[in-house]
Parts: sequence; C-alpha cells; structure tokens
Amino acid sequence: MEFDDSYFMKIALKEAEKAASIGEIPVGAVIVNNKKIIARAHNLTQRLNDVTAHAEMQAITSAANYLNGKYLVGCTLFVTLEPCVMCAGALAWSQIDRVVYGASDSKRGFRQAGIKLHPKTIHSGGVLAKESRILIDSFFSKRRK
Repeated sequence: MEFDDSYFMKIALKEAEKAASIGEIPVGAVIVNNKKIIARAHNLTQRLNDVTAHAEMQAITSAANYLNGKYLVGCTLFVTLEPCVMCAGALAWSQIDRVVYGASDSKRGFRQAGIKLHPKTIHSGGVLAKESRILIDSFFSKRRK
C-alpha cells in the first residue's frame, strides 16, 4: 500500500465527514509520524461550545499527548482546509515538519493573512482540494436554505 499524501488526506476527509454528520463545519485532520497516524480529529466547536476546537487544534493536542511532548518534530499534519491564523500559530509553536492541506481558504486561511509557520515547516496545498471544497460548499449551501 502506498502511504502518500492523498492516502492520508482521504482519512482526513473521513474525519471531515464525521464533523458534517454532527452539524460541525466539515474539516478533518490527521497527524502522521513515520507513516503512522498518531492523531485524528475533526471540528468540535459546536459540540464543545469552544471557538478554539478546530480540527487542527484537536489533532495537535492529541498528537502531543501521544508523543508525550509539546513539539511535533518529525510529524505531518494533513487537513482538509487551509489552517486559519489561530491554527497556524499553534502549528508554528508545535514546530511540526509539514502541513498539507486540501482546499485553500481565501477568507480566513493563514496565507492570505501573511502568517508564517515555523521556519522549518514545509507547507503545500491542493491535495484532494476538489473533494474538500465540495464538502465545505455542500455544508454551507444546506445551512443557507
């Protein structure tokens, strides 16, 4: 089995679908270390009544607990939507090696805000972007009706 970026993004998409099924904005995330998933999460802002309960934040906390340390050196985050400014700050502090996202977020994404991740963090987007965008757009179109 090929453990490439799309393999892990598909798992993040399943997390996003879980979020949608409970009325959360459908964003999912997984954190991988040595080709092994050490954390998986989805948005829980509604359920926890907490604006900071984004998928990335949940995944960072879970991965840090798994590793028994606050730094995520050697890890990659796969997330279905470009991280926001808050999540980008947390990712910078975590010193994560890579961030791979699906759909871009032209309104609230870290890139449009000019935010930099940790200097050693590599980031790339567009992995299964179409699938990620469809989930988000479908969720919001249903809410507007």
